[in-house]
Amino acid sequence: MTAPPLVVLYSGGKDSNYLVNRLRQDRAKTPIILLCTWRESDGRVPLQGIHVDLVKRQADALGLELIDVPLPGQCDNATYLLRLDQALQPLATRGCRQVACGDLHLADIRQWREASFSRLGFEAVFPLWGESIKTLAGEMAGPGWSITVTSIDTERLPQSMLGEEYDAAFLDALPPGVDWCGENGEFHTFVHHGPGFRHPVEARNPGTVLVGDRFRLLDLRV
Repeated sequence: MTAPPLVVLYSGGKDSNYLVNRLRQDRAKTPIILLCTWRESDGRVPLQGIHVDLVKRQADALGLELIDVPLPGQCDNATYLLRLDQALQPLATRGCRQVACGDLHLADIRQWREASFSRLGFEAVFPLWGESIKTLAGEMAGPGWSITVTSIDTERLPQSMLGEEYDAAFLDALPPGVDWCGENGEFHTFVHHGPGFRHPVEARNPGTVLVGDRFRLLDLRV
């Protein structure tokens, strides 16, 4: 009997891709469905700033089903949950009852996700929770992964780090107090290639964008 599918909250960044790879190892018989939210106003994934068209190419490279969920530019919590509910309920008819999240150690975020998905009739699970940040970062910054830093908090990192490869040199150059996985929003990433990818996902970069007078993004495009 085929196991019911497992939904993975997917952003195109390193943590969600690492989570997909871990689940493929630990739950080899469980179908994985990616779920990605993006803003209708600019076509970008919130926080990561990645265009949804690139996320679709990542899903294709991974050979996985993707459900992309558009959100209004100014999205309150009620609207967010409504859009998620509309996307998730068809999956419930396929037996899906869990949503896997790549959060690592922020308790308030975990509590919010648990409460939010519970309201929608789903269980939020956290397969990477509590694992060593330095161990995870070291693996993703090592061989087998191709990851670009696509967003930085300019109050925490110098703008020169935007666009760098997420590798050992990047980790060594991080200022004191900055989470090696960027868990506090110090930076975000885009995965071009990694375990489970059938081919690399190329992207061009015509420039950068400043969001909220603080966050500088690479304007990656297909």
